[in-house]
Amino acid sequence: MNIGLRRQVGSALVIAAVVLALIAALAGLWFGMQHLGSGQGSVVGPGIQLKVGTALPRAKPLASFVLVDQDGREMTEQGLRGRWTFAAIGYTTCPDVCPMTMATFVALNREIGALDTAQVPQFLFISVDPQRDTSERIGQYVRHFDPAFLGATGTDAALGALVRDLGGLYARAEAPDSALGYTMDHSASIYLIDPEARLAAIFSTPHDPAMMAQDYVALAGGAAPSSRSQ
Repeated sequence: MNIGLRRQVGSALVIAAVVLALIAALAGLWFGMQHLGSGQGSVVGPGIQLKVGTALPRAKPLASFVLVDQDGREMTEQGLRGRWTFAAIGYTTCPDVCPMTMATFVALNREIGALDTAQVPQFLFISVDPQRDTSERIGQYVRHFDPAFLGATGTDAALGALVRDLGGLYARAEAPDSALGYTMDHSASIYLIDPEARLAAIFSTPHDPAMMAQDYVALAGGAAPSSRSQ
């Protein structure tokens, strides 16, 4: 490939990345307008104010899904019932966002443990790179951060439906000059799912584990989200 053609290909990849970022931003804005309202923080029940989280006006039931967990077992929305779940999407070869998210999980778990709450949450990492991320690989990845952390992946169809249900986005980005061959662009938010398998709140970046822990206690100990501050 000559230099001129390389430059054309490189320019095309940059344009594609910009277009993808714009689409992601517009989709996130649309989801926020449709489901979350505006402003920072949420009112959850009488007198309960979230500090950094965004609570849905009404918790959104997740549609049925079938994934495979870190031990090769089937995971469905029914498996999330009975406990609060912090979830995030990513992939194990992610160079920056995902390790930061997992570190947030570790810190958040510690912060919640230091607070007075009987509702101990679980933490779920959903890989959107099923071509590379096997159950074994996901298991090694999440257990590196905490032996109790959960991981899962699935078919492209199953992942696409679930991620859309959460209000997230992801897309494969070709990287011919990288040893990986491609990367995965994806949302960096952390999603809070309630014990009835409903999306209850979203925590956008930057993540503050201490504040998130306080929001979690407010949510887990209060009524279902019903309104937002303006």
